Amino acid sequence: MDPTPAPPAPSERRDWTDGHVARWQPVLPGLDPVVEGAVTRMKKLSVHLRRVREQSLVDFDLERHEFDTLHKLAGRGGSAAPSELAQDLDLAPASVSGRLDVLEKRGFVRRTQSTADRRRVVVELTVSGRETWLGAMDVLGHEEYRLLGVLTPEERTLLNDMLRRVMVAAEADDAPDARPH
Repeated sequence: MDPTPAPPAPSERRDWTDGHVARWQPVLPGLDPVVEGAVTRMKKLSVHLRRVREQSLVDFDLERHEFDTLHKLAGRGGSAAPSELAQDLDLAPASVSGRLDVLEKRGFVRRTQSTADRRRVVVELTVSGRETWLGAMDVLGHEEYRLLGVLTPEERTLLNDMLRRVMVAAEADDAPDARPH
């Protein structure tokens, strides 16, 4: 018989954060290991997903600002006025115009005159632009599903609900009237 122990159950497996908490507990005796563990894991997960997103941009030969512009345009159904994109991106209209010039040269968007008002321009996502945007989105989406796939549907719902409660508290603290005077 092989004396090799069975792999630990998922709840018994240790990750990097377990070692982090164990190192800091003797240094900070008041450290709550559950809070430290949860916050550290959220930070590390955010960094991991950011790396995956950035790699997807490299894979699809997109600059971050190009992806952001395509994303905002797709979020408006694939068609918007440059002023709407400027508002969505929180940029000056001239900055958006420069972005659109590059995206148009790459074949990702096209600008046409509005049929309702010929003085207005409409920016439309092209098939190539939509495919490129979706491809970059899919990389991150697959990783999100891979990671959360270790949870049951009920656990994912519970996690989502718990994180919502945490975010409601965080957003309430960001409110101007919630800050101490």
